[in-house]
Amino acid sequence: MEPGRSIKNCYQNVPCLTGRRLILKRVEEEDADALSELVSSTSVYRYLPTFLFEKKYADLHEVVRKLYTECLQESVILGIYLQSELCGLAEMYGLRDEIHKISIGYRLMERFWGQGIASETVAMLVQYLYTDTDIEIITASTMVENKASARVLEKNDFALVASGVDEDWGFANPTAADKWIR
Repeated sequence: MEPGRSIKNCYQNVPCLTGRRLILKRVEEEDADALSELVSSTSVYRYLPTFLFEKKYADLHEVVRKLYTECLQESVILGIYLQSELCGLAEMYGLRDEIHKISIGYRLMERFWGQGIASETVAMLVQYLYTDTDIEIITASTMVENKASARVLEKNDFALVASGVDEDWGFANPTAADKWIR
C-alpha cells in the first residue's frame, strides 16, 4: 500500500474535498451559529440517531472546539459548504481498519433539501475514500421511512443489503434500519 493511503491519516489530517458546487472541510468555530439551525431542527433529526456528536454539548461553540479532538476518536465530521455557507455535516464513522471498511452519513439543514447537495456530498465522500484511502467497503444506514436518503444512496450505486434491521439509534426502542453497501 502507498504511504498516506491509510484511512487513519484522515483522522489525523482532516481532509478538504472540493466538488462541482460543494466544499467538504473542517467546521470552524465561526460556523457555530449556523450549526444551531441544523441542530435545532426536529425535521432534520427525525431520521437520525440521538447520539450524534453535534448534540453532545448544549454550547455549539464547545461542539466545534471538540470536533477535531474528542470526536476524532470515533468519526471524522466535515462541514458541507455551498458557496461558503454551511448547509450541513458529512461524517465518516465506524472504521474497521482491519477489513478496510467505513460508514458514511450526512445531514442537511432543511432549506437545502431537494437541491442535490446530499447526492453530491455522498459522491465526494465515495470518491475520496476509494481514491485517496485504502477503504474497500463503504456502508450506510437509513431509517426505513427515510426514502429521500435511500434515493441518494441508490443514485450513488449503493446496494440495499438488509431491510428493517433493528438497530440502537439511541431511542427508547430499537429502530428499523436499512443497511446499504458500496
